[in-house]
Amino acid sequence: MAIEEGKPAPDFILTDQHGQSRSLADYRGKDVIVYFYPQDDTPGCTKEACGFRDLWHEISATGAVVLGVSPDNADSHLRFIDKYSLPLDLLSDPDKTMMAEYGAFGEKVLYGRKTVGVIRSTVWIGPDGNVVKHWRKVPKAADHPEKVLKSLTGRK
Repeated sequence: MAIEEGKPAPDFILTDQHGQSRSLADYRGKDVIVYFYPQDDTPGCTKEACGFRDLWHEISATGAVVLGVSPDNADSHLRFIDKYSLPLDLLSDPDKTMMAEYGAFGEKVLYGRKTVGVIRSTVWIGPDGNVVKHWRKVPKAADHPEKVLKSLTGRK
């Protein structure tokens, strides 16, 4: 299933940094920002996570929830959260099933070479469960949280 704006987002059930199950249905009635990233505590992923942290109050003021998804396990997520004081939940997708369903795992170009891996991308899911916006490839991790905030607040 390809992610399409205006269409229902696929449901998921993943565990968070505390080992608790989380599903899309848990967030029904809220805007949900799901961002996919390759690995905890790596340069680009840290910049992106810290960007969401730094804009947390503004994003929260819109009523939106931010969820990060990577293949890392709960222990890795906890260390990442603690090290950078991240206020968001990080979900584990070790077999990359959700990522594949959301178009966040597959062929990509890394340093000029084709490879298969996690594609840095983000999906904004509206309160009705439909995809509002899909950033298919995020070129600059550090700048992306600001773009998400601008979209959430209606600024272009």
